[in-house]
Amino acid sequence: MSTQPPAHAGSPHRGVGVGLALAAVVLISLNLRPGASSVGPVLQELSGGLGMAPAVAGLMTALPGLCFGAVGALAVTLAHRVGMSVGIALGVLAVVVGLVARAATGSVVLFLLLTALALGGMAVGNVLVPAWIKRHASDGGVRLMTFYSSGLTLGGAVAAAVVAPVSQVPGVGWRGGLGVWGLLALAALLPWAVIAWREHNDPADRRTGPVTATGGLHRSPTAVALTLLFGLQAMNAYVQFGWLPQIYRDAGLSAGYAGFLGGLIAFLGIFGGLVMPTVIARSRTLAPWMVAFGTLLVAGYTGLLLAAGQLPWAWAVLLGLSGWAFPTAIALITARSRDPRVTARLSGFVQPVGYVLAAVGPFAVGFVHEVTQGWTLVLVLLMTSGLAMTLAGLRVSRHVYVDDELGAR
Repeated sequence: MSTQPPAHAGSPHRGVGVGLALAAVVLISLNLRPGASSVGPVLQELSGGLGMAPAVAGLMTALPGLCFGAVGALAVTLAHRVGMSVGIALGVLAVVVGLVARAATGSVVLFLLLTALALGGMAVGNVLVPAWIKRHASDGGVRLMTFYSSGLTLGGAVAAAVVAPVSQVPGVGWRGGLGVWGLLALAALLPWAVIAWREHNDPADRRTGPVTATGGLHRSPTAVALTLLFGLQAMNAYVQFGWLPQIYRDAGLSAGYAGFLGGLIAFLGIFGGLVMPTVIARSRTLAPWMVAFGTLLVAGYTGLLLAAGQLPWAWAVLLGLSGWAFPTAIALITARSRDPRVTARLSGFVQPVGYVLAAVGPFAVGFVHEVTQGWTLVLVLLMTSGLAMTLAGLRVSRHVYVDDELGAR
């Protein structure tokens, strides 16, 4: 079995230069998370300003995972109809319109619909950008995926960290704190509009449908394992974003320190985005890394269970380093596929299913915590997810291509 992609895979398209491709990837990566991560820190002010019921506020926290899953599943079909570049540009446009307009509305229903519109645009980008990178990068996507995965984490972390201070500026409020991310997304819209205009008549940009390899992706062991790896890591990330501050506060830490520790976890993920695409490209096997990710996750939750109030920063560091599994899973979408069409289908399979699992996790944690009135069972269950994540990671640690698994069936 060949272990190297063909020479033509990812060769740069004549209509997109290196500078434009880099700018487009960096800018969109920075704008695919702020619309979701900026809500939590001002949820109390947002709920009060709109008169949002607690149940509806709870729905807000689940919308990112639900929209990323539902809309992401349709992204490949959209790209097949209008092209990857046009599809991504339309996704960015939806982000801009949704984020700007929701900050101006006084209707709870309209706010939710506009939020769903923005999240849907992000979902399209989530799925199609890795496939676009695969088609346009001359090195198989290593460099661009490094910028892309780092930008995803950086954008989400910065938005979560600064939205509250920005909202407290006189005359800005929570509306300005949320709406500014829509204005910033305009910076990503410009290069993607240029790329979409250049490539909208290129038939190759629409080739995201069936390829010569036959069979559904659920029949590929690597695709299934990658979906589990992505989903389990995303589930833990959403649980940590949503519940870790409360675990720390219940252990006696201040709200400010608990929030800082949550930001520390996100900050550490940036380094994972910088490191892991190159590690994947150069390593014979990722098995040691996968074992390390699972071990770090279990160790972090064990620390929270036994001594959350002692050395709390240590548990945050362990969980943050285990979160390097996220950029690993994102980069593996391009690294475990040859044909950009397979990359698009794989991305459209891995991410929607994974994000649905991610949306279920915080709900389950809240339910178990309410029933048991404590965190012990929650943390024990989360530890078991570390074992499952390791097993899934070991399955995708070898240089096996989904294209080959589909073609052998």
